[in-house]
Amino acid sequence: MAKLRSYSPEANSPFLRRFTVIGWGERCLWRSLEVIVSVALKGRSLLTWLDYSAAEIRFLLDLSKQVKAESRGDRALARFAGKSIALLFEKRSTRTRCAFETAFGEEGGHPVFLSTADIQLGAKESIEDTARVLGRMFSAIQFRGFKQEHAEILAKFSGVPVYNGLTDLFHPTQALADILTLEENFGAAQGRKLCFVGDGRNNVARSLLVICSKLGVNMTIVTPAVLGPDRALVEKCTPLSVESGAKIRVTESVDEVEGADVVYTDVWTSMGEEDKKEERRKLLSPYQVNEALMEKTGRADSIFLHCLPAVKGEEVTADVIDGSRSRAWDQAENRKHTIKAIMLATMGLA
Repeated sequence: MAKLRSYSPEANSPFLRRFTVIGWGERCLWRSLEVIVSVALKGRSLLTWLDYSAAEIRFLLDLSKQVKAESRGDRALARFAGKSIALLFEKRSTRTRCAFETAFGEEGGHPVFLSTADIQLGAKESIEDTARVLGRMFSAIQFRGFKQEHAEILAKFSGVPVYNGLTDLFHPTQALADILTLEENFGAAQGRKLCFVGDGRNNVARSLLVICSKLGVNMTIVTPAVLGPDRALVEKCTPLSVESGAKIRVTESVDEVEGADVVYTDVWTSMGEEDKKEERRKLLSPYQVNEALMEKTGRADSIFLHCLPAVKGEEVTADVIDGSRSRAWDQAENRKHTIKAIMLATMGLA
């Protein structure tokens, strides 16, 4: 006769796992194993991956894969029905805005776009007061702007989940899409090698450094010494990389892309630094990702990633980003699926 065994951990455990095993007689030959994992993310903001454990990030990646598979089906879901999100934009956006609006709206939610022309963010009204008001009217807030501090204030005073859609310091939703794209091409991310070539101080490089350190992805930042990541962040990531087994390296040599699964780059001049365009071009011209640099990986299956928008002919040549190795367009689509997963989990709808 079949036996049913169930196990649940203590209610205060950060993870809730239920194992259901069906066996036969005393020998207990397993017929099926059901594993249900729910990470306690309801109400959490996403400001930087430094605030999330490797297990929590792993859960969001798996949920992203589920969400993407669901998007290919015919069944309409409405998990955000009755919910609303405020989308605050100080900086222009294509992928971030479209990803949040379509992910939320297609499932019955109501996204509201608010630019600096629409609200008094830090002008006539303090950010704290804006946060208090928006938190009473919306289910969640997305912020894309300059200062990381502003995202932190919104999270502290709004009482609802706040998502960092990009600040000068971090771009966490982009990094999750990047790892999803890596895993779609190579399987589990742990132990893979990702090389970021270009401005090692920018928000994408910084976010990749954090998430790779957490997940055990070997990351090499190839950059001029004056554009290397700040020492404080490297020091924060060092113990994380030791724990996960990731190898983190910062170098000026483009030869260090050898063996890379992923070669990644971003624009040479970030938003808000337009006055440094010529300076960046001189510094970073030797770091252009072109066919010759891709050949340095020594692998035919290495892929190219770019967070977009790209300036073809500067940080990357057209034949690379438009070529067979490029996964930049899959990566762009994955912004939507990973953002949806983040919102579902933190709004308690996953």
